[in-house]
Amino acid sequence: MYLKIHRSEREILVAVCDKEILGAKLVDGSFAVKLNEEFYKGDLVDENVVIDALKSATTANIFGEKAINCAIKCKVINQNNIIEIDGVPHAQLFRV
Repeated sequence: MYLKIHRSEREILVAVCDKEILGAKLVDGSFAVKLNEEFYKGDLVDENVVIDALKSATTANIFGEKAINCAIKCKVINQNNIIEIDGVPHAQLFRV
């Protein structure tokens, strides 16, 4: 999985996506999203690194089966938080 951490003064945004879908354009009706390398391509990491990053995130954008499974495993999301875009599972995390 690719993991990129975007930091600001108060926020830690974790962007994670499965390696196989980086760069993909997902289309669902009139909605489209591009999993662009600038946002998602950080380090190629394993499950443990993704889980640690998600636990510390204030916001996360998660795409792909493996990435979603990590988020479920560390209990930052559950099945009710997942949508599919063009057959690819996606979830977002916001902590307030």
